[in-house]
Amino acid sequence: MIRDTETLQILLDSIRQFVNEALIPREHEVEETDSIAPDIVTQMREMGLFGLTIPEEFGGLGVTMEEEVCIAFELGRTSPAFRSYIGTNNGIGSIGILLDGTDEQKLDYLPRLASGELLSSFCLTEPDAGSDAASLKTVAVRDGDDYVISGTKRFITNAPHAGIYTVMARTNPEIKGSGGISAFIVERDTPGVVLGKRDHKMGQKGAHTCDVIFDSVRVPARQLIGGVPGVGFKTAMKVLDKGRLHIAALSVGAAERMLADALTYAMERKQFGQPIAEFQLIQAMLADSKAEIYASKCMVIDAARKRDDGLNVSTEASCAKMFATEMCGRVADRCVQIHGGAGYVSEYAIERFYRDVRLFRIYEGTTQIQQIVIARNMIREAS
Repeated sequence: MIRDTETLQILLDSIRQFVNEALIPREHEVEETDSIAPDIVTQMREMGLFGLTIPEEFGGLGVTMEEEVCIAFELGRTSPAFRSYIGTNNGIGSIGILLDGTDEQKLDYLPRLASGELLSSFCLTEPDAGSDAASLKTVAVRDGDDYVISGTKRFITNAPHAGIYTVMARTNPEIKGSGGISAFIVERDTPGVVLGKRDHKMGQKGAHTCDVIFDSVRVPARQLIGGVPGVGFKTAMKVLDKGRLHIAALSVGAAERMLADALTYAMERKQFGQPIAEFQLIQAMLADSKAEIYASKCMVIDAARKRDDGLNVSTEASCAKMFATEMCGRVADRCVQIHGGAGYVSEYAIERFYRDVRLFRIYEGTTQIQQIVIARNMIREAS
């Protein structure tokens, strides 16, 4: 449960004000320039947004899962690029270190991640390993006191800006599944780390991804997360469970923004002598969207509370991620339809959101992977 509702409300109010006054007015700029201005990054650092989920002992705010999803509801109301820039430090780029790292690794990296001095990336996906993450081919071969890492990672969020990479690599080639995978912290300036060109994506301008190539990169054995080989895939799955709830919450925030814009447009746009909001078929799309957003929000909060209570929320996280991201796609489609031809031009934010939110159903595990996770958990529990 939330530890201090008054403190949380102050934080949420400040983030809401920041989104409304600083981020939403700059959305078009991000879309046009494919970048986030340095003054915005500075403001995010000053607000402590890079360390929201990192414990206070390491310089972060240490929010609970419920508090985190409430924050994501707010951040979701603007361009996903802003959230993406701080997202890896609060999620997939830091949580592996936080959950399974050694004391030395935590003390070395978490304070710098919390302050925004370092940006992080999570390197799991490969050219031939996406949904089937256990089939990854990147290898880490032990050589004295070091490991030598070789392989290519693909679609890595924030890779062009990151100072450290959490890299999943196979340390035991005899184990073909997930048991032979380990997690490493690799610093950006390590010889052999090469970045590919930035990906040109359908949406989410300002949120940068690229390949990360590890060309016989030598890292000290102390960079093995937790100091134990063969448990990296378990670390990755812990990270993804948490990330799925975050993306579900982000989807709720984005859907709320799109619906608010569509409602405003429907009340202002007149056809046949009256606002189109008066037409029942428009009202049906508005009502369906509101109900689905409400349902998604309830799912996300319930799953977050269960996680804070120490329960295994693998099923609940996948349910929330699947339902909320699919809901977000349906809301985006309806909101374009409500805007009519105006929804297809970039003058209105819905055109950009329609492209931006499409990715929610893919990363942190596709909808189809969530279905498999849910079903397999059901079968396991029934057995």
